[in-house]
Amino acid sequence: MATSAAPPAPPYCRGVNVAILDDYQHVALSYPYWSELPAEVSVVPIHEHIGDEDALVARLEPFEIVVAMRERTRLPRSVLERLPRLRLLVTTGMGNAAIDVAAAAERGVTVCGTPTVGTSTVELTWALILAVVRRIPVQEQAFRIDGWQTGRGAAALGGDLADATLGVVGLGRIGSKVAAVGAAFGMRVVAWSQNLTAERAAEVGVELVGKEELLSASDVVTLHLRLSERTHGLIGAAELAMMRPSAYLVNTSRGPLVDEVALIEAVRSGRLAGLGLDVYDTEPLPPDHPLRDLPNTVLTPHLGYVSARTFDVFYRGIVEDIAAYLAGEPIRVITP
Repeated sequence: MATSAAPPAPPYCRGVNVAILDDYQHVALSYPYWSELPAEVSVVPIHEHIGDEDALVARLEPFEIVVAMRERTRLPRSVLERLPRLRLLVTTGMGNAAIDVAAAAERGVTVCGTPTVGTSTVELTWALILAVVRRIPVQEQAFRIDGWQTGRGAAALGGDLADATLGVVGLGRIGSKVAAVGAAFGMRVVAWSQNLTAERAAEVGVELVGKEELLSASDVVTLHLRLSERTHGLIGAAELAMMRPSAYLVNTSRGPLVDEVALIEAVRSGRLAGLGLDVYDTEPLPPDHPLRDLPNTVLTPHLGYVSARTFDVFYRGIVEDIAAYLAGEPIRVITP
């Protein structure tokens, strides 16, 4: 449903309503930075996820400012065109594929970002690798119900990382840090992406290989790419078939990098040893989703950036963005 463009409005400091989307942990208002805003600013956290567009529009209609927690909620043109009061969108981080920035600009809506930390996802990646390779959740659960070491045969034994091969797909800010930890564990670290050069690989201290070699040689494959048209479905049935039956796949980037149907089949059929996933095609993950019932799989609810330090940086940046906009001097503006 399209509407006429919202009339331009100058920044102001009277009766400003701010909505904070997807405050799952009920922590948004616990940060002290809100007191730096004018008293006329009213901040309302929304704790539940609102996936339906009509319900989202109805909920956000009274607000001049909306804060998006990463990409938990989509804000496409079809939503933005129905929010005539909206003047400022703030996203955590300096990019958000769930926001139609071009549509916002056309309607005179300013979009701003925040600083981020970048280490919390690295740490969660390794938490998932260690948990799935050493089978920690299964053993921990058995131990809690009066068991001890559980299982029979080789399948009961956790794997080792020293002298194993770590395949890093994407050697950017996060991937390079993940690679460094792998090297510290004594792993051979190889890397590939569409744009990765030998010079960049050498700078990080890893070996540049082709995509097929990385998949076929690695004991653990971990994904660290931005989701785009070029990377959507990058790991499909053919790529999964290249991996060893003893190998693990870990994804803390974006779910659609991997063909989810093919991934589920690969684990069910034993063509992969297991998975560590923090991201999914549909988020929140539906309660009846088949991923929840797969063996040798460690799942977390998109916690890569969810840490005390990261949220502190986010909320400080959010308040800075709002204060600067109300003062007529927006900062960290994201343009189409």
